[in-house]
Amino acid sequence: MARTAIVTGGTRGIGAAISMALKAAGHQVAATYAGNDEKANAFKQETGIAVYKWDVGSYDACAEGIAKVEAEIGPVDILVNNAGITRDAMFHKMTPQQWQEVINTNLSGLFNMTRPVWDGMRSRSFGRIINISSINGQKGQAGQANYSAAKAGDIGFTRALAQEGAKKGITVNAICPGYINTEMMATISEDVMQKHILPQIPVGRLGEADEIARCVVFLASDDASFITGSTLSANGGQYMG
Repeated sequence: MARTAIVTGGTRGIGAAISMALKAAGHQVAATYAGNDEKANAFKQETGIAVYKWDVGSYDACAEGIAKVEAEIGPVDILVNNAGITRDAMFHKMTPQQWQEVINTNLSGLFNMTRPVWDGMRSRSFGRIINISSINGQKGQAGQANYSAAKAGDIGFTRALAQEGAKKGITVNAICPGYINTEMMATISEDVMQKHILPQIPVGRLGEADEIARCVVFLASDDASFITGSTLSANGGQYMG
């Protein structure tokens, strides 16, 4: 059944793959972005997916943006909270700004996006909330106290909200990707990749954005109606927790 979906951070990397996969599954998709107008417009031209610009760290911006999507496309039945940023630093050098920016986007962004769609999902007795967390929210990572804390919080948010949504036909799940072959990973030197990253991954390769997108499509489907409060690890066996 075709439904309306919002994918935050949905015009690049994993988010772009998710947006395209949901569209291919027959859904009407709105992809949000925060700053790169050029890439967002190119994505729109290439895919025909509607794009909307707002900061998920602002509740008012989210409420206003979601209202616009619902007026132009339809009531939101699928929400993929994918938008995320990094401000990496070892903790003894981390600034309050680096901490707060990551928490605002990667954790508070889930509240800011989910709260405005929650009442509608409850009234229609259907909803799919899919939160893109991270392997580093499961195991932690040096230099990412802010990011790891936010992504671990995403998992707690998922588990709590799943219990509230269950009787109203709303499922809430998290996906924790490992190392995925995106633009960010492309900046890592081949030497570091071969010596330090790939040896940590039992399957011996990076994941692909499309592999995360297929997980989202399944969790958004009617076939996944008995799955809620779950954390799906997609990391090639790097961390089993």
